Amino acid sequence: MTTIDGQIEIIRRGCDELLREPELREKLATGRPLRVKAGFDPTAPDLHIGHTVLINKLRQFQELGHHVLFLIGDFTGMIGDPTGKNATRPPLTREEVARNAKTYTEQVFKILDRSRTEVVFNSTWMDKMSAVDMIKLAATHTVARMLERDDFSKRYRGNQPIAIHEFMYPLVQGYDSVALKADIELGGTDQKFNLLMGRELQKHHGQAPQCILTMPLLEGLDGVNKMSKSLGNYVGIQEAPNEIFGKLMSVSDELMWRYIELLSFEPLATIRQWRDEVKAGRNPRDIKVGFAQEIVARFHGADAATAALADFEARFRRDEIPADMPEITLKADGDGLQIAAVLKQAGLTASTSDALRMLAQGGVKMDGEKVTDKSVKLARGASVVLQVGKRKYARVSIS
Repeated sequence: MTTIDGQIEIIRRGCDELLREPELREKLATGRPLRVKAGFDPTAPDLHIGHTVLINKLRQFQELGHHVLFLIGDFTGMIGDPTGKNATRPPLTREEVARNAKTYTEQVFKILDRSRTEVVFNSTWMDKMSAVDMIKLAATHTVARMLERDDFSKRYRGNQPIAIHEFMYPLVQGYDSVALKADIELGGTDQKFNLLMGRELQKHHGQAPQCILTMPLLEGLDGVNKMSKSLGNYVGIQEAPNEIFGKLMSVSDELMWRYIELLSFEPLATIRQWRDEVKAGRNPRDIKVGFAQEIVARFHGADAATAALADFEARFRRDEIPADMPEITLKADGDGLQIAAVLKQAGLTASTSDALRMLAQGGVKMDGEKVTDKSVKLARGASVVLQVGKRKYARVSIS
């Protein structure tokens, strides 16, 4: 049995904020399995590794012996989460939500223990609510309180419309905690208002308020923006093994540690040891390779991870990429640098026009793949191997 201090250390790993630790210690001291809730609105069919930050934390709670409530917001998904939105989000149909929810349940059990996970749908209790019940729920909070929420207040000040149904979203999410009698709820840092709503509604219904654990929003491969399919800076958990492996190998050495802390299942002591070894001179690439294999194995199996590493190394050997290539860091004033500017500033071409010519002729490779599109941009945080012609190489990082 892990001690309370040991559990708190594991629970705090990678988290942004824990509210409130004394209350959580009291709950842990009872010795009973805690009811740990995290909600996911099935707004898209596929998950990326940014989504798995919360799911990984749920797994840690399972390993500590607690009861995980994986909540699929099939009712809230039809409202549309207004968090971080500067306009009303189009609601999904019941059919769209059901279709996406099916793929969610198929994907999450690559991480969670199916036998120790209770999958729940908030339509189970919300569909049974009458109009009177919904009015009573709405009456628990004021418009002024809702406008304390940052995204609502910005839209209000900017004279942008806020639909009445959007005010219902945090109330329904909060009521989910009442229905499930949650002891602790997990969410991203952008969900804090909604999570606190759960505490307030539990108090209103005479329940002990849930503790709150917020997890950071994982940066995408560019190291700047939140991981997002729309920005193209994501790693999808259903992508091909070679694609996942190659994308993870492309992240900067600095970003690698954040990914490992939030996504790896290796013990904290092991990660601390790796950091010490890198400070002492070990090549961080070795750590990155092991991490990329771990993630590929999680979603595709150990054999796929071994094959992905072999493919990656074969591609580099085939291109005869030298181990002693120069390492260059370039500074980006904006959100990144165009590929032609990178080639010139890294000294791989004599001029920008020379870079454009080499791109057009197919003489440029990035991480072993040919690049011909002159509009390609390397975002801040990127770290790639560039090759021009047969003999010019450099590992270039954008800061």
